[in-house]
Parts: sequence; structure tokens; C-alpha cells
Amino acid sequence: MVSLRRIAAVSALATACALGGIAGLASREASSQSARAPDPALLPGSGIHAIRHVIVIMQENRSFDSYFGTYPGADGIPVAGGQPAVCNPDPRTQSCVRPFPVHADRNRGGVHDAVASAADIDGGMMDRFIATTEQSRGCGATADTDCSGNGTGAPDGVMGFHTASDIPNYWSYAHHFVLQDHMFPPVSSWSLPTHLAMVSAWSAVCADDRDPMSCHSSPSGLVAGKTAATSWYPWTDITYLLHAHHVSWGYFLDGGTVHGAGSSARGVPYMWNLLPRFRDVVANNQAANVQPLSRFMRAAAAGRLPAVSWVVPQLADSEHPPSLVSRGQAFVTRVVNAVMRSPNWKHSAIFLAWDDFGGFYDHVSPPRVDTIGYGIRVPGIVISPYARAGYVDHQILSFDAYLKFVEDDFLGGQRLDPASDGRPDSRPDVRENLAVLGNLLRDFNFKQKPRPPLLLPVSPATTLTGG
Repeated sequence: MVSLRRIAAVSALATACALGGIAGLASREASSQSARAPDPALLPGSGIHAIRHVIVIMQENRSFDSYFGTYPGADGIPVAGGQPAVCNPDPRTQSCVRPFPVHADRNRGGVHDAVASAADIDGGMMDRFIATTEQSRGCGATADTDCSGNGTGAPDGVMGFHTASDIPNYWSYAHHFVLQDHMFPPVSSWSLPTHLAMVSAWSAVCADDRDPMSCHSSPSGLVAGKTAATSWYPWTDITYLLHAHHVSWGYFLDGGTVHGAGSSARGVPYMWNLLPRFRDVVANNQAANVQPLSRFMRAAAAGRLPAVSWVVPQLADSEHPPSLVSRGQAFVTRVVNAVMRSPNWKHSAIFLAWDDFGGFYDHVSPPRVDTIGYGIRVPGIVISPYARAGYVDHQILSFDAYLKFVEDDFLGGQRLDPASDGRPDSRPDVRENLAVLGNLLRDFNFKQKPRPPLLLPVSPATTLTGG
């Protein structure tokens, strides 16, 4: 990737683009794990245990502002005088571009690895999304098809946002259930390390891929010369604890594992299907729990969902640019409808999120919790018969909160803690116990009458264009 150096023109314009956001929060010491008394809400027979099935649906590459920047009551795009009050400098045109509505079904996005994320955040200014994208594409003063402005494929397209009429089902879920407007990926980087952290609360590289004590935190998650298909991960993931506590789980792949090459390949890419490469999964003979999505759909219909499920899309269904927004929304709707039609619905909680920001603009500066996280903000939605109705959750959250919920619901509060989980590794902190992390219990009302399903059309009318 091209080195992300400061451009003098960007620096000059940045002073005119001061953006809102959350200031960097507590230091690592202040947010370190702490001893806590048992929460009465977690005791046997209490509210959380009404949830017997947790389903995590992980879509791809959308920032919060790109999908919910205009959602009422949310921490969305700042507005003054009826127009966005923020902008990002465009070094090529020497202009400052405000967020703008875009209805294209197919978007381009931008570079979003750890280096690009740090550049975009720019010490909390959140002002280099266009500059980073232009640098990654080698854009100079001369315009061409890839670099000229005013198009969804151009670098300034990362400032575009979708409206309610583009993604009506997602907004319906938010209106009817819970929208989380401070959900941050656990790693400030791209898909692979985020998916590692989604199941293990850590992204690391290891000197010896058989020794969990040889690992150290890494926002890349890859050893030089290795790929997602050839790497092994020796540290502990949540399935180790689920297996030890006899809690059922499944990791369900849309179209199965990847076969073929390029954007037309069917199945889930290896970088989103990492559990089979965890040493503890193999040692516990649990690899067979990684299954095609068709197994999930049959289990839902039969009322036999596992206690914990992850649902991972293939590229075409993922919303990962340039995949279609409409197709991703249809995929999610099919999965949610399957759970809602299931006998298991009355005891289910669906956690829907997007794994990273995909290069798209967001105005909120993420909290800095340790050397790898958090990443730039993404949408989060909670769907459950016990979810609070029409609630916007402003807590600071990350995907670590999903693990924390699972641990509290099914594991008696046991954490992925090398001091107590029976399988030591060298992780530097216990992410589920960070003081900054909110608690998903706030998104539920276990005293309310369980709400009926909200079955939505798989292909609703939208204002999306192209395809």
C-alpha cells in the first residue's frame, strides 16, 4: 500500500474541518480489567437467561454515518443550518467535501487497514477519508475515471451516505428494536483481525503457531508470508469455553467455504472463516460445527438452533464494496425472518453488525483502549422479543460485548481470561472487562411481554439505483 504521509494541502484545509466526536477515552490503565461483584441480573433464573439462542450476523464494511447518519435521535452527521456541518479536505481538488446522500446500490468504499484507519482518524479530527483513498489509488492532480469527483466510485464517494428509503429493512429493525450508535469494531483494521477478535477478543501474531504464549497483539492478524488459508491461531477462542461448559454452537457459512476466485466466487472467504484455524477448535474436535448456512435455516425451522450461532455471508451477500447493498439487506432479512418464524424466536437475541467501516466516513473518533482498538464506528442492531422498542443505545460498545453477553448468559460470567479460563495465552488484557465497555443488558427489557416477530419483505421497494 502507498505510504500515508501528510499532504500539506490537506493540513491547510483540515483546520476548516473540525469534526465532532468522542474524545479519546481512558488510558489502558484506567480501562483495565477490574474485579466485580456478581451482577444480580446474571444469577440463575434472572432476565438474561430468557435468551437461550444468541445469533451474531456479521456483514461487511459500512460506517455508522454511511447507513444511519440521518437516523433521528442517533449520534449522526452533525448538521447546522440544514446541511452537514462537517467536511473532509480533498487534496486533489483543494476543496472540502461535506457528507452527501448517495442512492447507488453499488459503492466503492476506501482502503481500511490499520495504517489507513489511523490516517483517517487523524488524532481525532476524522478528516482524511478522501485523502487516504486518493493516496491508496495514486491519485494526482490529473483527473481520471478512478480519481475524478462527483461519483460513487470516486475518492470523495467515501463521504456518501444512504438514507432510510435505500435500506428500509435496516431502519425498520432500528425503529422496532434497538439501534446502537457507538458500536466500534474491536480492532482498528480490516476484516481478518476483526473476525479473529469477534470469536476470541484478540487479534495477534505468534512466533510459534502452536504456542499461545508466543503471541503478541497485532492489528493485522497475519504473520509475514502467511494467508488466512495457511495461518494457525493457538490462543483461546470462545468456543473453547462453550465446549467446556457443554454449550452448543455453530458457525454458519453462506454458500459454504469459498470455491472459485475473484468477486464471483461462491462461499465465505477464508478471511471471514477463521474458526477452523484455531488450534483449540481442532483439539476439541469441534471443526464440524462450522457448517453451511442451510443447516442453520433447517435448525431454525425445526426449533433446534444452537445456543450460540454466527452467520457469515459470502461476498455477494456481504455489502462489502462493490457488492450490492440491496442483496446484503435481502440476505440479512432472510436470516432474521427464519429466526422469527422459528419456535426458538421467543428465546432469541440477534446481534447484527458490520465488521469494519470500509473506508466510509464517520464523524466520531473511536476510543483508544489498547494497541489494537477500537476501530472506526459501525452500525449495531439488537433484534429480540425482549429488545427495548425504538431505543437508541448510546453506550460505548464493541464486538467484545457480544462475547461478554454469551459468557454471562451461558458460562456463569467466565471470561476469556488466561488467569482463570484453564487455557493460558499471552493476551495483555481481558477485553470483556474493560471499564469503557458497555453492557448489552441495557438493550433488553425482560419484564416486557415478548414481542411478536416483525417479518419484512426480502426485497422491499427502495430508492437504490443501478446494480
